Amino acid sequence: MKNTRLLKILVPAVVVLIAFAIIGQKAGWFGKAAAVKVAVENAQKRTITETITANGKIQPEKEVKITPDVSGEIVELTVKEGDHVEKGQLLIRIKPDVYISQKDRSMAAISSARARLAQAEAQFIQAELSFNRTKQLYSEETISKSEYEQAEASYSVAKAEVDAAKFSVVSAEASLKEANENLVKTSIYAPMTGTVSMLLVELGERVAGTGMMAGTEMLRVADLSRMEAQVEVNENDIPRVKLGDTATIEVDAYVDYKFKGVVTEIANSAKTTGVSADQVTNFDVKILVLPESYKDLTDKGTVHPLRPGMSAT
Repeated sequence: MKNTRLLKILVPAVVVLIAFAIIGQKAGWFGKAAAVKVAVENAQKRTITETITANGKIQPEKEVKITPDVSGEIVELTVKEGDHVEKGQLLIRIKPDVYISQKDRSMAAISSARARLAQAEAQFIQAELSFNRTKQLYSEETISKSEYEQAEASYSVAKAEVDAAKFSVVSAEASLKEANENLVKTSIYAPMTGTVSMLLVELGERVAGTGMMAGTEMLRVADLSRMEAQVEVNENDIPRVKLGDTATIEVDAYVDYKFKGVVTEIANSAKTTGVSADQVTNFDVKILVLPESYKDLTDKGTVHPLRPGMSAT
């Protein structure tokens, strides 16, 4: 009796469970993997930025090396490193005594040459008159041919002496001009407005100079308001660098500060360093640092926050 009653209870329960399982599986209540949430976004054009890293130094965009055209002792030095200078301002004066003497000698040589010219011209006039008289007499057969030829020779010599005297005057004038130029060159003036970025000489020091080649480098004047990063880019990366490309510049002296720049120059020739087995081929690239990217630094009182020689990446 008990078993019959238990079966009457279990059979309907099993039927209900089987039906629930079939309905639940069809409805997806169980038996399937958990659903994965996927973020969906509309397709659109975007700019992909390609980055190249290179190291170098900060340098002025424009910097002039100043060397003398004449040699001598520095007797006047009006600036020190870091001074602001205006174009045409006197920077250095070289002892002019030697060049004053050269000028005086040249002036004396001109006076002497002009006196010789005047004498030669007077002798020529006399020789010309004598020759004309002799020629007339010879045409009248009053004098011999030898006398005529002698007068003609004297005339030719006098004329040649006048020409030589004229050349001497021209030469003396050229020497005076050169002496004047050398005397002027003893005073060295600023070729541009800027800052004395480097001073390499002292008062009393002797410097060598010549008009044919660069002499002793004395100082440099630079425009520190426009700076650039001069970096070396590996030959594998250089094809991807283009004029006008933008750059982010990090300077070791300003941690966590980003400067902005623009590529202004790419070298055509490579620069090779190292021995033959470990040669590294790089190309010099210049990147102008945009002044507006560090305006806040200048607003804090630092006139020229970037200085020549600072390390940059």
